[in-house]
Amino acid sequence: MASIRTFIDRRKRLLSKMQQGVAVIATAPERYRNRDTHYPYRFDSYFYYLTGFSEPEAVLVLIATGDENTSQQILFCRDKDVERETWDGFRYGPEAAREAFGFDAAHSIIRLDELAGELLANQPVVFHAFGQDVSWDQRVVGWINRVREQVRKGVSAPAGIQDIRYLLDEMRLIKDGSELAIMREAARISAEAHKRAMRATRPGKYEYEIEAELLYEFRRQGAEAPAYTSIVAGGANACVLHYIQNDAPLQAGDLLLIDAACELHGYAADITRTFPVNGRFSAAQKDVYQLVLAAQAAAIETVRPGSDWDAPHQAALRVLVQGFIDLNLCQGSPDAVIETESYKRFYMHRTGHWLGLDVHDAGEYKQAGQWRNLVSGMTLTVEPGCYIRPAEDIPEHFWNIGIRIEDDVAVTPNGHEVLTGAVPKQVAEIEEWMQCTTISEK
Repeated sequence: MASIRTFIDRRKRLLSKMQQGVAVIATAPERYRNRDTHYPYRFDSYFYYLTGFSEPEAVLVLIATGDENTSQQILFCRDKDVERETWDGFRYGPEAAREAFGFDAAHSIIRLDELAGELLANQPVVFHAFGQDVSWDQRVVGWINRVREQVRKGVSAPAGIQDIRYLLDEMRLIKDGSELAIMREAARISAEAHKRAMRATRPGKYEYEIEAELLYEFRRQGAEAPAYTSIVAGGANACVLHYIQNDAPLQAGDLLLIDAACELHGYAADITRTFPVNGRFSAAQKDVYQLVLAAQAAAIETVRPGSDWDAPHQAALRVLVQGFIDLNLCQGSPDAVIETESYKRFYMHRTGHWLGLDVHDAGEYKQAGQWRNLVSGMTLTVEPGCYIRPAEDIPEHFWNIGIRIEDDVAVTPNGHEVLTGAVPKQVAEIEEWMQCTTISEK
């Protein structure tokens, strides 16, 4: 976890960007799973990015005055309650939270509606993540209307409403040193889980058994949870991009595609590897795999400052399209295949996304209609793939080959750093690694 100073500095940066006005940023609500049991709680990423505070029922209020000395950072959170702690565990309470997390003031969450009118009075703008949660939208608008009712007392209501995510997305897009350190560790843990899963895989096992190996390694090494629902897809299931049933038996001669990674201190890793269930690629599998691997290498090579966001995708696409033509999966020149988009039969997604507190992290991909340039501190995935379903015009030895290779890449001042490179991905490396069935408990 980052130091408290880091969170304080982020709030100060946001206050500076706001210039004048009040921001209301709520954490995520608890969600019922069924009847009186909840899903495991996970905070809102924007709220956590600014506070480091992981308890539910909390709201951050920032009041920007244009002067760092008079701007305010205020937390609303649950009261300290020893009786409830017996049931639900430790809670800070306002006073301890104020001191521990560096706020100017803290109040009971029960007082939020009571104090909201005072906090919004005479403010020019309200910043809020409008559209994210309708109930919060209605609540904030209700506060504004309550302030408007005081107009004859000389109190003015905010005249402007602005989406706070516009400012926060740009902040979150560039990772600082503490964030990158956490992401490296999340990548390391996730890599160990993939290596464990490879060694546990053999014909006759079920997809969920391999998923269990992943989840075990995540928790064994201290990660809080999977960063997303794990995809463990054998054979034809690998051609379903978001396959999550994970309940089919693994067959000799099939490939197994695993898209899985952990979340650590809120930050996600995101890794995909594809390998043969029996430990040896067939000739057709190897041909397609080497093609996807070459596409990924070409894409990663373009990740550097000054390159634009679309460059990795275009590099991967060019390699894939030429390969599809060479394998007689597509016909025509590379330019014609790209123009007609006939390649989308086998490669229908783009080559990556931003990565951070969210798996598909915050940040725009274009600015003023143009793909934005990469700068040091950005983190992204690079994940080309190829998915070949059975069809009369497709040679049978290619049927049900689904391959994706995904790594997490950070842009550095002089190029890039692959955070997830510890997982084998060369054909010889994979086959050698899978020959050893001993799973390390180090």
